[in-house]
Amino acid sequence: MFFILSKTLHLLLMPFLWVLLFIALALFLKKAKLKKLFLWLALGILLVFSNPFLENEAWRAWEIAATPVSKVDDYDVAIILTGVTGYREDIDDRIHTNKGSDRFLHPLQLYRMGKVKQFLISGGNGRVIGTAVPEAEQIEKLLLMAAVAEEDIITESNSRNTHENAVNSAQVLKQHPEWKKKLLVTSAFHMRRSLGCFAKQGISVDPYSTDFYSGPRYLTPDETIIPSAAAFNNWHLLIHEIAGYMIYKLMGYL
Repeated sequence: MFFILSKTLHLLLMPFLWVLLFIALALFLKKAKLKKLFLWLALGILLVFSNPFLENEAWRAWEIAATPVSKVDDYDVAIILTGVTGYREDIDDRIHTNKGSDRFLHPLQLYRMGKVKQFLISGGNGRVIGTAVPEAEQIEKLLLMAAVAEEDIITESNSRNTHENAVNSAQVLKQHPEWKKKLLVTSAFHMRRSLGCFAKQGISVDPYSTDFYSGPRYLTPDETIIPSAAAFNNWHLLIHEIAGYMIYKLMGYL
């Protein structure tokens, strides 16, 4: 039930949906003052959430900063959280990756450098309806194709959200007391919630952020005043993540 509610919330927190709602209200309401109010609200949302400078500042404030590769210690295991692959029934002879594939590419780099010994990949299929190959298994296949030793990969394929990632990973970690130093790998925007969930389960990890949405601060016209459709879309993801963090806090997951 919680999984379905989280997917519903994802839709309701879409700024573009708010714009459509306010425009619809302005069209169907009879009172002139209310029509004007909702039109101004729709315009305000469009202006604020399409501004690339404001979007970038919000990401910079929320994301957990990158750790320079040169400063990464040696770790017994890198815990990789999924959410970066898709499954196509009509094209099932390959693995489809989305933005965020840095979640497994960057720890692969650390593995090649000898800074990570093994991988624990956590994540199920993430679908509300239907079935698919669990994401942990898909990423395992990618790492195997990258010549990672099979014995260096352990998967956990039942988790459907970050809370379950932490709970199920904790069970796997109990079976591997030799893993003393643990590195948690996920997207920078998702790291706050992930760290909180793992800490709640008593798991001590160091963060390794990947897949950044923020960038350097530029004051050029295209980065400050020219509207951006991408910025509008990215706000949806950030709002959803902040709301998820707050809900997890209320649920006692953090």
